[in-house]
Amino acid sequence: MIWAKEETLSREEIETIQLEKLKKLVVRMYEGAPYFKKKMDDMGLKPDCIKTIKDIQKLPFTTKQEMRDNYPFNMLMVPMKDIVRIHASSGTTGKPTVVAYTKADLDMWAECVARLAVAGGATKDDIAQICFGYGMFTGALGLHNGLEKVGAAIIPSSTGNTQKQLLYMKDFGTTLLVATPSYAMRIAEVAKEIGLNPQKDLKLKIGLLGSELLTEAMRTELHKVYGEDMLITQNYGMSELIGPGVSGECEYLCGMHVNEDHFLIEIIDPQTGEVLPAGEKGEVVITCLDKEALPLIRYRTRDISRLFYGKCKCGRTTVRMENLSGRTDDMLKIRGVNVFPSQIEEALLGIDGIGPNYEIVVEKSGSSDVLTIRVELDPEKMQDSVAFIANLEKTIKDKIKFILGLDAKIKIENPNTLQRFEGKAKRVRDLRNA
Repeated sequence: MIWAKEETLSREEIETIQLEKLKKLVVRMYEGAPYFKKKMDDMGLKPDCIKTIKDIQKLPFTTKQEMRDNYPFNMLMVPMKDIVRIHASSGTTGKPTVVAYTKADLDMWAECVARLAVAGGATKDDIAQICFGYGMFTGALGLHNGLEKVGAAIIPSSTGNTQKQLLYMKDFGTTLLVATPSYAMRIAEVAKEIGLNPQKDLKLKIGLLGSELLTEAMRTELHKVYGEDMLITQNYGMSELIGPGVSGECEYLCGMHVNEDHFLIEIIDPQTGEVLPAGEKGEVVITCLDKEALPLIRYRTRDISRLFYGKCKCGRTTVRMENLSGRTDDMLKIRGVNVFPSQIEEALLGIDGIGPNYEIVVEKSGSSDVLTIRVELDPEKMQDSVAFIANLEKTIKDKIKFILGLDAKIKIENPNTLQRFEGKAKRVRDLRNA
């Protein structure tokens, strides 16, 4: 099912809409956003420099640091009396990034999420349990309002108390789960601990997962516990842009469809800022074409992906983002090698005998970096054998060496040893500057 006609427009029609909105946005920002006007003036640019879509490359980038520097409301483009909602990031690495919404922004946000939820299989007949934390985080209310627009029944269970989450799922007949991939796995883990079979005792048929990277290896592990018939898709967004609603997968799982009439997406070389051709991998840069309260032009997301054009088998014609490779600010440089945590996850989750939970620890020993990977034994396949453990360690070590070109220490732990997370999983501990 396709929710909106804008998802099936021709490339020419999409770009005509984008160009018209971009021209209006640049004029509005130049006249009403002092920080943006100064950047354009410093570059010798005026709003009439935008003649074609490609002219967006002339415009300056926006960064998260700018949002922090203008904390809390210096980037707002409307008076506070027009603001109806305020969200913010956690601010764990500095001042939080604050985002605000007008009534029109909230309506547009719900429309964007509704499109992606329907692409991911949601219908008005679904009972959707939202296991994101409600609060300043945009994920929970974003999915809540979008699914409500579709007509689904909402269980706003938030995070925590996994046994009660399962009680709701079983007794209320939940068919659609909203969660992080790691918490979806934790729910299945707890279900088994209390004697439930996720495939037989629950009615889940759809997983709309987000807030953290869903690797193909993790999707495979989730299918093992929830069954192959469960449609597991991921959706993409971030608070600075709007929240969830920028892009999401359809049933064919061949990339995340971008809501292009609302978001103009580019891929750049993260080092030079040069725009890369379609199909090349680089940093995702997004312009918010319709936001009233806090529009952003050429926002550097730090996420790594590439774009695919052409009509999808689902009938949508919007550009698709490949599954993220990681984030430039998540990348670890270990003994001169660039390492994304997602590469390690892809390697680990394909190994028989270990569970889906892991931790990456990087430390210093003298002048050298030491990479340690902690994994847990699969409780259903563990053996009380020194030879079994030794063979498993060698298998993991060899696979990591093959993929990364690095030697790693492997620590195999008993089941349920590593920390579990209800929100975004924290898989990396970099202790080199501790």
